[in-house]
Amino acid sequence: MSAYFVHESSFIDEDVEIGEGTKIWHFCHIQRGARIGGKCSFGQNVNVSNNVRIGNGCKIQNNVSLYEGVELEANVFCGPSCVFTNDLTPRAKYPKGSAGYKRTLIREGASIGANATIVCGHTVGRWALIGAGAVVASDVRDHALMLGVPARQRGWACECGELLGEGLECKVCGRAYEEKETGLIEVKKGGR
Repeated sequence: MSAYFVHESSFIDEDVEIGEGTKIWHFCHIQRGARIGGKCSFGQNVNVSNNVRIGNGCKIQNNVSLYEGVELEANVFCGPSCVFTNDLTPRAKYPKGSAGYKRTLIREGASIGANATIVCGHTVGRWALIGAGAVVASDVRDHALMLGVPARQRGWACECGELLGEGLECKVCGRAYEEKETGLIEVKKGGR
């Protein structure tokens, strides 16, 4: 028995690493050099390009393409049909190849909503929440809630996904935060 599942309609190239417990569903293509962690889930029609890195516990919904230069840390959620790019100035007649690709880093626990676009060359912070249809064209701070076109910060999100009010304390899980330059950091309350 294999340590991971790949549906018979999907293609896995040579020189690919896939972690234990990962499930790759219908019509996916995992290209050469891709490194995928354990306990990930890939919906229908997902393309993982050459040399892409994906951490443990990521969930990639239907119709997502992860192009070379994109890296997902652990527990990242990519909503249906969200879009990544890897070239800021593409030309069909003048392809740059991988030397011209910009790196895009999606930090641990970040969630990207359905049909959102992440323009290459940026970092989306830990536990950030990118709203459906947003277009991210700049770096995103940890725990930031980003909405609109272009995406602007409209608030903060807890690690559990709940939106935070002015006190930066989660009403659902009880986590508390304080704001720093890089975004929010969790603070311990009352010796907890």
